[in-house]
Amino acid sequence: MLTTIEKILFAVLMLATIYNGYWAFRRVVDVIRRGQSDVGDDHILRRTWNAAVEWISLRPTWKARPTASLFHALIAWGFMLYFLVNFGDIVEGYLPITFLGEGIIGNVYRLLVDFISVGVLVGMTFFLVRRFITRDPALSYNENVKLLDSVKAGAIKRDSLIVGLFILAHIGFRFLGASFTVASEGGGYDIFQPWASTVALLWAGLSSPTVEILRHAAWWIALGVILAFIPYFPRSKHFHLIMAGFNFLMQPKRTSLGTLQPIDFEDESVEQFGVARLEDLSWSQILDPYACIMCNRCQDVCPAYTTGKELSPSALEVNKRYYINANTQALANGQASPDALLDYAISESAVWACTACGACIEVCPVGNEPMFDILYMRRNQVLMESEFPEELQAAFTGMERTGNPWKMSGADRMKWADGLDIPTIEENPDPDILWWVGCAPAYDIRAQSTAIAFAKVLKAAKVNFAVLGEAESCTGDAARRAGNEYLFYEMAKQNIETLNEVNPKRIVATCPHCLHTLGKEYYQFGGEYDVVHHTELIAELMQQGRLQVDASPNGVVTYHDPCYLGRHNGIFDAPRDVLKDTVGGIIELQRSRNMSFCCGAGGAQMWKEEEHGTEAVNMNRYSEAAATGADTIAVGCPFCLTMLTDASKQAGEGVEVRDIAELVAERIS
Repeated sequence: MLTTIEKILFAVLMLATIYNGYWAFRRVVDVIRRGQSDVGDDHILRRTWNAAVEWISLRPTWKARPTASLFHALIAWGFMLYFLVNFGDIVEGYLPITFLGEGIIGNVYRLLVDFISVGVLVGMTFFLVRRFITRDPALSYNENVKLLDSVKAGAIKRDSLIVGLFILAHIGFRFLGASFTVASEGGGYDIFQPWASTVALLWAGLSSPTVEILRHAAWWIALGVILAFIPYFPRSKHFHLIMAGFNFLMQPKRTSLGTLQPIDFEDESVEQFGVARLEDLSWSQILDPYACIMCNRCQDVCPAYTTGKELSPSALEVNKRYYINANTQALANGQASPDALLDYAISESAVWACTACGACIEVCPVGNEPMFDILYMRRNQVLMESEFPEELQAAFTGMERTGNPWKMSGADRMKWADGLDIPTIEENPDPDILWWVGCAPAYDIRAQSTAIAFAKVLKAAKVNFAVLGEAESCTGDAARRAGNEYLFYEMAKQNIETLNEVNPKRIVATCPHCLHTLGKEYYQFGGEYDVVHHTELIAELMQQGRLQVDASPNGVVTYHDPCYLGRHNGIFDAPRDVLKDTVGGIIELQRSRNMSFCCGAGGAQMWKEEEHGTEAVNMNRYSEAAATGADTIAVGCPFCLTMLTDASKQAGEGVEVRDIAELVAERIS
């Protein structure tokens, strides 16, 4: 228990900290509120519960780096528990009581604190050694990545050191204080504080007054460093431990991981299309850099960064954070950002290197979504600045004039079906399945084999289906992810009008990008449809006994999860079930399912030259697949089919790339 003078002094210091801390936190709130959207209060209780579960369980953290995740969990859980611990220590400092008593609740509490305290000290030591002694390269950036001068000068390392030393001092002296308490109670062994009791053995030769002085000193240092740290806390990377929970809470509701927010082109008051400056971002996007742990897991899985491009999702968030720190007062006061995001946060080359695969979102332990920043910046570049890779102009023109990015005539959309007797909606106006063929199977020679094979499957299973024929047009996925939201908007309206007239019972798509756009984005404009992927329908037909195949293994097969089939839409099992019944099983790639690696075609990359790097994305993925010893790479996407086929030809190793529909069609009984 503190003396009267100590109580008064601590109260004064605490009030000063609360005052300074309030204004530091208030400025953060004011900066975040500069965002262009509102968090909303719909389903707030459910969202709060879900956010709390994510925050406490650290569920996203366990997806990668298991060793680092374990040590991080010790620190995070210690941070959560120490809210209670610090409160209890203050209570014990002011009142002659034992916090939570000496019964079972108090004993369990002290046992938990004893082990968690040691865990935090071990975990923090691990991370300091990792950053400053072993210098893990995963914590650095490629030389071509754009970084603020302060970041280049070591702002992250300096911040990490301050935070690390604060945690060691706070937890360390609190732990020592517990050991002094055990020693002051006669030097006995407290079974509910085994670690503190072990350390207490070191103080056996000290006098009682000395131990008491040390106990008071440890109490003051443990809580004093908190009082000193709180005003700095919102500026530090340690802030992520709190802001991660709010990040989970404030994430907008989406039908899938990669669903983009629409622009209201009917609202004449809207003057800015897309994101140019920090304040053009949404609340959650401005909150992202505060939540960022600066762990670089996102760049570990980024196809662009992995292959040497200028893009690092981590650097984007880090640059945003230190820019905010440097301009907090002005931003909080409502002043416009003096710089555009392209001036300090990310390079233009990096903006156009993104494949929109969503891997950065999937792996982020705190719920950050840097992919959306990039795609919304593309909107500004296309719609406001008219600055984009010139190759995209041909695709935009094709989609606008002929309904496909190949710029081929709409009258040729059904040429692939010559002689196959494929019914159109005019010929079969009431089908059970409307087959959305897609542009690639209609116009790309390699992808046409997928369409021909799938037609064989549908007929063999006696499915009542039809296609739109020449009435079908590109869904606009490439336009949307290239930033041309207005073109996408016009194409979506046209397609929705066509589909609503047909009123399909169910739609099947052979392209995951069509699947995603039709099923997860057209609802924003009044088009709500039941859409399945062709591998899902094939699996269903097999399960129903309507489709019989002779399972005939022919070499080793591996399966590449397309980003927009797997990670974006959660379809992992159906393709594997089909392959199991068709070729007897597959060899899994190291990067598979929700952690699959992109083929390199997404985000409109199919229609432009790849940014300069150390390696092509498709070659990186192909090399991984070929290393399994597979004779065949199975895919479920026409873009993946093209990209991996090109990579196979370039490698000259003779590994076939086949769509799952092709493998099934050639084995139909």
